[in-house]
Amino acid sequence: MNKCFLGFVLFLLAYQADAQDYWYPRDTVKGSPKSVIAATSFQNIGLIIGGLDDFGFKRKMYSYSPFQDDWDEEVSLGGASGEGLERGSACAFALYHENMQKAYVCLGQTQTVAFMKDLWEFNPQTETWSQKANFTGSARRQAVCFTAANLAYVGTGESAAGLKNDFYSYNPETNSWTQRADFEGSARRDAVAFELNGFGFVGTGDDGTLKNDLWMYDVQSDTWIDKAAFPGSPRAGAVAWGAFPVAYVGTGEDGNGDFHNDLYEYNYFLNAWVQRTNIPASGRKNAFTFYINGISYVGAGYNGTFLEDFWAYSGTAGLNSTETVHVNLYPNPVQNQLMVQSEQTMENIAVYSMDGKQVSTESEAQQQFSMDVSNWKSGTYIFRCEINGVPTQKTFVKCD
Repeated sequence: MNKCFLGFVLFLLAYQADAQDYWYPRDTVKGSPKSVIAATSFQNIGLIIGGLDDFGFKRKMYSYSPFQDDWDEEVSLGGASGEGLERGSACAFALYHENMQKAYVCLGQTQTVAFMKDLWEFNPQTETWSQKANFTGSARRQAVCFTAANLAYVGTGESAAGLKNDFYSYNPETNSWTQRADFEGSARRDAVAFELNGFGFVGTGDDGTLKNDLWMYDVQSDTWIDKAAFPGSPRAGAVAWGAFPVAYVGTGEDGNGDFHNDLYEYNYFLNAWVQRTNIPASGRKNAFTFYINGISYVGAGYNGTFLEDFWAYSGTAGLNSTETVHVNLYPNPVQNQLMVQSEQTMENIAVYSMDGKQVSTESEAQQQFSMDVSNWKSGTYIFRCEINGVPTQKTFVKCD
């Protein structure tokens, strides 16, 4: 089969498989119905640790296998000697250390301690927990975290002294914390965070007033950049996850005490939002989420009752959701010369590879031009421009 045609077929199949915007139920979360659970994806499984149920805080850990749609009980936080480590409102993340991916849990609150600063590492080979360097900021709960370049970034939250906007990174190789630039939004708790293309994002939450802002953190320059505000109602206790080139934010409690089951998609390239299909279940706050192999998972939480339901989401292709008829790219797939044509003038023209790197740009505003792509690597690319100030993007396939 011709390589160019094969590439186009694979592209279409991938697009059709991903562009579903569809929720479906999965195996009920193991253990009691809970809220404020710490969660992360880890070696192609999901992990949930701790949480709060009708009887108090927990330290149990469970793993979820997407392939079996089944939950298993794992070693509780701290292992056999972990009494007193029960907690909720903690942070969880996964990092590579000693040539393997390990899971980490830090901060939160326990039955007797309102604000924690400890850090624990789970080794999947030995199935043991070990305590690591304490978080160097003040003890806190309801913070956020994301990972980038095998560092974990942890910040915001509530401490004994009040709400926080400071941020720190954790390096598993040196077992050390480094203070970073303060979050430039207001100090807050119960915000959301996610990672896209090596950048961190933090938004929503409660600073005394519920928020709907969004900020991007550049890990290289240690700076924060204000981005397009979340279009849903301001809220706290939402969930969020990255699925490059898009991310999702949904659920949570608003200022009227209403619990939401909505979902919004953020496009990294367009810095724009679009609403997606609601979770087909009751609204909630403080649910958990993780993302595995292109599928998102959301479960548990609280809406006056502790919940245990669990849902999977097959997201949209993201790349094509904003395509319009204003721009034509042909031939597509292309081997040598890509023709670009529009009924209206295109400005701020650029092309990106799927890893988010800019590979081409056009400085002049124009309606028609050609691009020599003969020396580009085979793969899918994103063409982006603005027409009358409105961002527009298209995808095309370069093949040999």
